[in-house]
Amino acid sequence: MQHRSSMLTRAVRFTTLAALAAPASALAGGFSLNEQSASAMGTANAGAAANPENATTVLFNPAGMSQLSGTNISFGAAVLDIDAEAKEGAEARRNLPGPAPIMADGTRGGDIADPAILPNLYLTHEVSESIDVGFGVHAPYGLAADYEDDFVGRYFADETELTAIAFTPSVSVSNGQGLSMGVGLNVIYAEGRLTRYQDLAGRIYQTASEQAQLGGASPQQADQIARQAVSAAQDPYADIEGDDIAVTFRVGFLYELTDRTQLGLTAQTGTELNLKGDAEIRNFPVPGQPGMSTTLSEKVEVPLAIPESATFGIRHQLLDDVTILAGATYARWSRFEELDIYSREGGNGQISSISGDPITHVTEKWKNTWQFNLGSVWQATPQWALKAGYAWDESPVDQYLTARIPSSDRHWLTLGAQWKDAQSGWAVDAAVGTLLFTDDPSFIERNYQHENPDQVARLSNGAEDPSYYSAEYDLSAWSAAIEVSKSF
Repeated sequence: MQHRSSMLTRAVRFTTLAALAAPASALAGGFSLNEQSASAMGTANAGAAANPENATTVLFNPAGMSQLSGTNISFGAAVLDIDAEAKEGAEARRNLPGPAPIMADGTRGGDIADPAILPNLYLTHEVSESIDVGFGVHAPYGLAADYEDDFVGRYFADETELTAIAFTPSVSVSNGQGLSMGVGLNVIYAEGRLTRYQDLAGRIYQTASEQAQLGGASPQQADQIARQAVSAAQDPYADIEGDDIAVTFRVGFLYELTDRTQLGLTAQTGTELNLKGDAEIRNFPVPGQPGMSTTLSEKVEVPLAIPESATFGIRHQLLDDVTILAGATYARWSRFEELDIYSREGGNGQISSISGDPITHVTEKWKNTWQFNLGSVWQATPQWALKAGYAWDESPVDQYLTARIPSSDRHWLTLGAQWKDAQSGWAVDAAVGTLLFTDDPSFIERNYQHENPDQVARLSNGAEDPSYYSAEYDLSAWSAAIEVSKSF
């Protein structure tokens, strides 16, 4: 027993540390992550709410714990790799008004997403014939994108990072007649980072042009001098970091319709992460002191909406050795309307006193989404099962695509295999998957007003901000996962 306890302790430590150290790239709708279990991934998560194979049911439907006997543990990890890169022709205009634009120089930014590891751990324990308890550690949300420093769209995005880890205590009860109910908490710790370069082209141009004309330069000469000043200026760099803890609630039901068919339903509440931390702008020019720069800092917060969701699943044993699964998930991503950075110093800090509050605004206006899943399991031998799955996954990003989250609807294809030894209680699952995006997302990103999110932002002189980032992206992704389960 001491050996088992030591093993569990090490597994929890590994899972927690890995999740905090390795932010994941978003592979599901929004910044949700599909890859939470290799056993479920083999069937593209189809019918996971109605198919309590192992301890991972803590996540998919806590009511499923009622169908597990004794004590169960499942732990594993997924490797995620997204290739996302702007195509030839990506361009950005800087914020100089007028008919003669200044275009940003630079590259397409390279591949913006690195491979990441997504670990998980789940435990269940049968307290009595009617009561089970469980616990899970997993990473439900994640996002990582990092452009090269000379990215042409660096005034709109540089680095974007969101890492979230959830601790999930759960309990289930059964009426002994085929119906069970489960409830659980998701205690979510999240930390995020946003960076980009600040565009001061309009301000630098105006100042340099006025000085040149005061020195006797013609309008044409002043224009050339001012453009050279813009090219020579060092861009300020904004870096925002913050973290927060929030809680969501999950309730689930599982019903054995017949000895071959069962239904599952789960629902999760939404919440709002309020990432509190610090903002810093380096290399900000000192007014009235040409060539001098300083660092501005301020305490800030970034609200981030987490959606409500509901999932339905069905499992049907078609033949003695063939099981089919299906499911659907609805997520209310329309909660995520904007990505704003607010001052925690009453708008009187070093940054907000210059830029106003909110310090920055990005219009998002995401839409609600559906995910539909189909899968099958073939029990080829008493020990070996082969799995396959398909999911249609809508992207919530609609009209206001951005460089931080270039995305589109996608097809998710998966294959999996399971080895299980009934006598020892050990099982091993492995799965692979690929995402096929329906199109290459193409968009023009602008700066918009906080007060009127559909209206283009205005510069300090009242002119419409002419800056934009225009691009089309190549997207592809694959994932692989492994999971070890044990029934005691």
